[in-house]
Amino acid sequence: MTTALITHSDCLNHVTPDGHPEQVARLQKVMDTLNGPRFDGLIRHDAPLASKAQILSVHPDEYYERVRISEPASGWQMLDADTHMCNGSFNAGLRCAGANIMAVDLVMAGVADNAFCAIRPPGHHAETAKSMGFCLFGSVAIGAKHALEHHGLSRVAIVDFDVHHGNGTQDLVWNDDRIFFSSTHQMPLYPGTGAAHETGASGNILNIPFAPNADGAVLRDAYENAILPALYAHKPEMIFISAGFDAHFADPLANLNFNEEDFAWATKQLKEAANTLCQGRLVSTLEGGYDLDALAASTAAHVEVLMET
Repeated sequence: MTTALITHSDCLNHVTPDGHPEQVARLQKVMDTLNGPRFDGLIRHDAPLASKAQILSVHPDEYYERVRISEPASGWQMLDADTHMCNGSFNAGLRCAGANIMAVDLVMAGVADNAFCAIRPPGHHAETAKSMGFCLFGSVAIGAKHALEHHGLSRVAIVDFDVHHGNGTQDLVWNDDRIFFSSTHQMPLYPGTGAAHETGASGNILNIPFAPNADGAVLRDAYENAILPALYAHKPEMIFISAGFDAHFADPLANLNFNEEDFAWATKQLKEAANTLCQGRLVSTLEGGYDLDALAASTAAHVEVLMET
């Protein structure tokens, strides 16, 4: 398979205060790994800046402008207790959305079979008009909307295996029955959403909360008996992955017990679904993961599956 790797050095200019878990070192560690010889086959691209119009596909103008003018000339501006901006954060957020848009374009053009967006800050907690949980813009949702509106697809799917519920993505796609969204996540845990009864305006959302200390066997059961059947029923023409690796047993922010093999297994299931349903069209985007070694190893396992023939 031909896999595109999309990233940009601007994502390193989003600097958080000392001790913040969503740190520059996360992406540096990931890229140190993906720059190794076993990933020589990746097709590498610099992410473009998303346009304002592309951000407005999911966020209102007032929110875009509020984030833009919140960027300080120096120091940090807090958008909420967890989410900070420094000089450079706004362009980093635009690169994250732009990476997803480029990934969709490359896959739809047949330049790549699938793509991985190695970006930060993450995006799946950014609601329609509210920044949350380290996130500025709903990058994956923006990519999904681009696939629908620019490329004329009828249905897409977003599958999120980050340990935290993708409340932002859920909010952004709640009323769009063209987008199937599934999230597995620990509960109770930040942000406190993602109960099974949260199903979207047209039943297009599937939330599967896991109790603390759940392991890979629980993940496999959820995929085999709920997520994959629902995904196949939706018949998406492109699949997106919100690839957070903070469900790893070593992660400091949560209490699930997944390992690299579990993430690789889930990736393989979603890749096989893409091959069956939508000509292999698959776009994956980095979300969380806060133990640096576990993040790098899990990302490597994920990307290796994307690259497999």
